[in-house]
Amino acid sequence: MENTDNPKILVFSTEKISDPAIDLAGLLKKHYPATVYTVNVPCSSGIKPKWILHAFDKGFAGVFIAADGTDCAFSDTCSEKTSEIVTQTHEIMKARNMDPARLKMAAICSVCAESFVKHVSTFHAYLLGKQEN
Repeated sequence: MENTDNPKILVFSTEKISDPAIDLAGLLKKHYPATVYTVNVPCSSGIKPKWILHAFDKGFAGVFIAADGTDCAFSDTCSEKTSEIVTQTHEIMKARNMDPARLKMAAICSVCAESFVKHVSTFHAYLLGKQEN
């Protein structure tokens, strides 16, 4: 895990669903850690395990997938597919002796600014605690 006082979190967010929530958090001046970085994707079910693992290799302490949930315009099974990607990546992480809790997923709707802030702030606190051990 990264040796800094402030763990970096990479957020995969979706263009039509979770990105507007993240933007809304900024517009409402909701505060979350400055070490949260976002990459937008069209659909959360298109995220590849190798992208997640690459983020860890590049020094991110955690990866958060702000999934589409049932609102996905691309697939009726988006939630299930994204969950399978997370499960598959957790298995790879365990095989590499990595803490699978460093990868989180939650459905974030387009107006869920407070939910997003709560998720990433709680995740950041968890990662910060792991670094202090």
